[in-house]
Amino acid sequence: MNKELLRLAFPNVLTNLTVPLVSLVDIGLMGRMPSSSYILAIGFGTLIFNFIYWAFGFLRMGTTGMVSQAYGSNNEKESTSLLFMGTSISLAAGILFVLFQYPILKVALFLINPDQVVIAPLSTYYYWRIYAAPATISIYVITGWLLGMQDSKSALYLAILINGINAIVSYFLVYNAGLSIKGVALGTVIAQYSGLLFGIYLIQKKHQLSWKDFSISLLKEMKTWNSFIKVNSDIFIRTLCLIFAMSFFKTKAGNIDPILGAANILLLEFVTLSAYGIDGFAFAAESICGKYFGRRDKKQFIRATKTAFKQGFLFALFISAVFFVFGEEILTVLTNKVNVIQAALPYLKWLILLPLLSSFAFIWDGVYIGTTASKAMRNTLIIATFFIFLPLFFLLKEFFGNHGMWIAFLIFLLARGVIQTILAPKAILSRFD
Repeated sequence: MNKELLRLAFPNVLTNLTVPLVSLVDIGLMGRMPSSSYILAIGFGTLIFNFIYWAFGFLRMGTTGMVSQAYGSNNEKESTSLLFMGTSISLAAGILFVLFQYPILKVALFLINPDQVVIAPLSTYYYWRIYAAPATISIYVITGWLLGMQDSKSALYLAILINGINAIVSYFLVYNAGLSIKGVALGTVIAQYSGLLFGIYLIQKKHQLSWKDFSISLLKEMKTWNSFIKVNSDIFIRTLCLIFAMSFFKTKAGNIDPILGAANILLLEFVTLSAYGIDGFAFAAESICGKYFGRRDKKQFIRATKTAFKQGFLFALFISAVFFVFGEEILTVLTNKVNVIQAALPYLKWLILLPLLSSFAFIWDGVYIGTTASKAMRNTLIIATFFIFLPLFFLLKEFFGNHGMWIAFLIFLLARGVIQTILAPKAILSRFD
């Protein structure tokens, strides 16, 4: 079981780590601009797109869970249906975001309420990057489908190509073409459409599935549609709660004052790096637990779950050690502004603890997604966000300031894992009987 899970997890970890590394490149490029307002602009710009795209992360998660179960039960027709259903929704959603880009930005600026000096670079970044929306959301579906088919290597190749192009093109456009923050946005757009074309190629080449196989009859599978909508609507609500908590924290953390706000934006890159790394094991848990759940093999399912938790925690321990030893060095890579680095250092200790406290929630997410226990996932985030995180945030901020904000965030991550542990016997194990 260790080897089987590692075979899936290792490519997933590499896949996921390419994503925050690109974010680090973007932050690093803007961290060397004349003003710290560029750090805030790229931070808030990323926040807006995280809200847009993560809201549709349910397409990736729901696709992985349902496809892995179809794979486990050798239901090829359902796997194909799920791919076409997901891409139909993703393309339609992406086009709508492009059409309604202006009001979306106005609402975002109203909610974030950034300083006036941040609005101009933030708007430039947004209006260029929004054109990647159809490709970005469709790549979520393709990645989810590949993971559900136990093909984590193809997902790795796709991520390497996208994020490699993103980093290289962004660097060229910023420093060689002098496009500043517009160059970072354009780099993302070029990379996403390149990835979409490569994803289509991978599906055709490796899985012998051609888009010519698409037919209206596949989309008329009402039973599959009903299951797809039910599972994904729960995950959508769950994801909105998570995005709200993350966006709320990032907005409050970034709007304290220009220096401490920029420091918090940099520290949130540690959160992203940790989350994407541990999520590699969560993605493996989605695939392998979904497969054994589809086969109704309870014994192997429990073994896979225990193995995922063990390996995920060990990797979280490794990330914590890296933050402990190289935390200050990572900050110097992100910016050359000494005052911002000095403002961030007192809060680095919370980021060292974060991987260990959050690993259980991430792995449980994988298990819940693989078994399509979407209702319990939804309830977990509602409780953790509105009944634990928000009350603690205001209480601890009042007494401990910026430290209190980070403590509340850590408790939020830990609470998710605890609640999922309590709900697991009824939400997952009882469904084997």
